Amino acid sequence: MVSQFMVELVGTKAVDGEAPPRILHFNPRIRGDYSGKPVIEMNSCYRMQWGQSHRCEGYASRPAEETVDGQLKCEKWIRDDDKKSEESKMKWWVKRLIGRPKDVHISWPYPFAEGKLFVLTLTAGLEGYHVNVDGRHVTSFPYRTGYTLEDATGLSLNGDIDIESIFASSLPNSHPSFAPERYLEMSEQWRAPPLPTEPVELFIGILSAASHFAERMAVRKSWMMYTRKSTNIVARFFVALNGKKEVNAELKREAEFFQDIVIVPFMDSYDLVVLKTIAIAEYGVRVIPAKYIMKCDDDTFVRIDSVLDQVKKVRSDKSVYVGSMNYFHRPLRSGKWAVTYEEWPEEAYPNYANGPGYVISADIARYIVSEFDNQTLRLFKMEDVNMGMWVEKFNNTRRPVEYRHDVRFYQSGCFDGYFTAHYQSPQHMVCLWRKLQSGSTQCCNVR
Repeated sequence: MVSQFMVELVGTKAVDGEAPPRILHFNPRIRGDYSGKPVIEMNSCYRMQWGQSHRCEGYASRPAEETVDGQLKCEKWIRDDDKKSEESKMKWWVKRLIGRPKDVHISWPYPFAEGKLFVLTLTAGLEGYHVNVDGRHVTSFPYRTGYTLEDATGLSLNGDIDIESIFASSLPNSHPSFAPERYLEMSEQWRAPPLPTEPVELFIGILSAASHFAERMAVRKSWMMYTRKSTNIVARFFVALNGKKEVNAELKREAEFFQDIVIVPFMDSYDLVVLKTIAIAEYGVRVIPAKYIMKCDDDTFVRIDSVLDQVKKVRSDKSVYVGSMNYFHRPLRSGKWAVTYEEWPEEAYPNYANGPGYVISADIARYIVSEFDNQTLRLFKMEDVNMGMWVEKFNNTRRPVEYRHDVRFYQSGCFDGYFTAHYQSPQHMVCLWRKLQSGSTQCCNVR
């Protein structure tokens, strides 16, 4: 067992099926972990994806690397393999008593011990969070890109710890998404142009949640700009209703101004995401007929020209399914993402493209809409698997489909040379667009 506890600042859960964001995760492990020594780990979790952890293992971080509001990320503490620490501490006190200048760095013990009472203070500065224990600075953690301090709406404590008392102040009483005027810029330059009167080459449906005002605004300011320069490409957000009336009211106001949101008439939940995908197919078939239909998420950055280049490598008279393909994946039968045998009796999923970004040809979309109208379309809660299932049936009963796999439709974040980059915060979206405008396809690994 690793004796540990966790202090977390959490935000409000935006969509059913998503865990609340962990804006700050502070995790001391007194008995250590794989390092074998006591450690403190700090992190944040955006859209159920952890960032790169920040670990303090007893060594002082170098000021030249990065400080947070002038404070070191990691302070030094006494380690079992550091035999000079006690001697250095004694010299420091002796020199201080006799009035000599301080020229010896002092090391303190690891700030936590089993059975020992302590006072932990967490404060927020201009650049990040600061942790003090019993009045001594221990570590600092910079704010991660994608978060602001006001995103924290709750405090969570758990693990091997007994709580004597908690004092918290200045936590906001509502989620910042309920104040969308912070994000929405009612400017004509971000409005969608009128729909073309003729069929288009590519229609892009973007899955979003009602409270994701910041995410949609970042898409409008970044890769969606490409669609404003071309009459052959159209993009729209597909959003379900929220449980809060004020969020829906702001969503309606946003939709009326920007003219780029399709509101689907049901309450948002993880199990109903597949209905948004059907709505995307229907829109790309009946509202604005398109040769190809793409589905992506509102935290996916899309290089539209590169996506089209991949699609055009397939003969135009063929049915096509393009993305980062998963072959012979088996359902998880236990854990958070468990799928029961009643939900999916087969031992493996059909071949399917990862959900953050894939393209189908119009004939497949028409087939999906027709099957849905006839109430013969099989529905499954995992949207990307569901698409793979529909394409497989189309391939077996209608005409052959060319599956085109490319890892550059990236599922787990971003890598240089991407076609689509997933889990991108609003700040990353704008950064990627600026780089793309300068001819660079490098990622924005900023915090």
